Amino acid sequence: MLQPDFDSTVIDARLAAAKEASYRLARATTAEKDAALERIASDLRARADEVIAANRLDLEAGRSSGLTTGLLDRLALDEGRIDALAAAVLEVISLTDPVGETLTGRTLPSGVRIDQIRVPLGVVGAIYEARPNVTIDIAVLALKSGNAVVLRGGSAAEQTNRVLVDVLRGAIDAVGLPAGAVQTVDDYGRAGARHLMQARDYVDVLIPRGSAGLIRAVVDEARVPVIETGAGVVHMFLDASAPEQWAVELVHNAKVQRPSVCNALETLLVHRDAVDRVLPAVLDRLEASGVTIHADERVRALRPEALPVTDEDFATEHMSLDLSVAVVDSIDDALAHIRTFSTRHTESIVTNDLANAERFLNEVDSAAVMVNASTRFTDGAEFGFGAEVGISTQKLHARGPMGLPELTSTKWIVRGAGHVRA
Repeated sequence: MLQPDFDSTVIDARLAAAKEASYRLARATTAEKDAALERIASDLRARADEVIAANRLDLEAGRSSGLTTGLLDRLALDEGRIDALAAAVLEVISLTDPVGETLTGRTLPSGVRIDQIRVPLGVVGAIYEARPNVTIDIAVLALKSGNAVVLRGGSAAEQTNRVLVDVLRGAIDAVGLPAGAVQTVDDYGRAGARHLMQARDYVDVLIPRGSAGLIRAVVDEARVPVIETGAGVVHMFLDASAPEQWAVELVHNAKVQRPSVCNALETLLVHRDAVDRVLPAVLDRLEASGVTIHADERVRALRPEALPVTDEDFATEHMSLDLSVAVVDSIDDALAHIRTFSTRHTESIVTNDLANAERFLNEVDSAAVMVNASTRFTDGAEFGFGAEVGISTQKLHARGPMGLPELTSTKWIVRGAGHVRA
């Protein structure tokens, strides 16, 4: 579809409407917000055929333009995925509304009372690609936490997102809250995205979700404060004591269940003492599922047909059935490899050695660190958040899966009775 000529006044009007809506949402009751969420879930299911028809157009365009298999999988919506989206919206209703929660408070010696409470961020901008489910996830979490949103969902999902935004705005309006709480700049393409990134007067925080290239571009260009959500160069380390059955199941689940997502396994490290005992069964299971192995020389001694691995492979989020595999001589070498190549998203160790497990947990500097668990658990829904805005890999404000509390800030409430400072 042809984009309209760029007109900053039109986008600024939308941003101003979002800002105005954020004031109303900040004082909305939990009952009002939950009513909007219930209506969103209902309308999603009622308009599923319309969403799927629009999504089919995006998928056809994506195939024609050469989107990767991983991106096409992220882009696709069917009846099952829409029903799961609606269910996730309803789950958010059951979550505690964070707005107004008192985090700490006390009465000072002067008699002045101070309390720190949670408040909405205000207007949240989101830039993402080929992920129409994110349109719903971010909007409903923002709504429950009292925030307005401005969305840039990318050209790959343009048709789908147009319908989803219409669903969101219609449902919010139907329960008496301002439809302006959900805005989009999709129709202005990259120019709209750039304007969103510069809009400090209207937008309080910007959250990019997508490839490492997208996130870098947003961080480099934005004047609005950014919460980075990271690409997932995710590691699993099979320690010397790793049980074979656990190793086979955990590696397979982490890589194969859904390879296109950010918590999927990208690099497998194997202690040299576990190679002969564990690795053949692990590789057999992976190869039976169509995984292409990129391996170092010691692994290729077992699997000569494997592709030689490179540093570029170790640094790549494949989002496909490709896996980098290397043998390390010690847990120290595994930790050093992770420090070099990790994007600080998720790492897991498979071990029966308690000391090594605790060392891994303490020394790996990632948003989620696991022992004897699939990396696929790093997810807002799995963590009990209902959905997620993204998985933050930075250290300021939020880290890991971002749910409702992460979409709030705090302010101090001070109550006195004519008090003056001595």
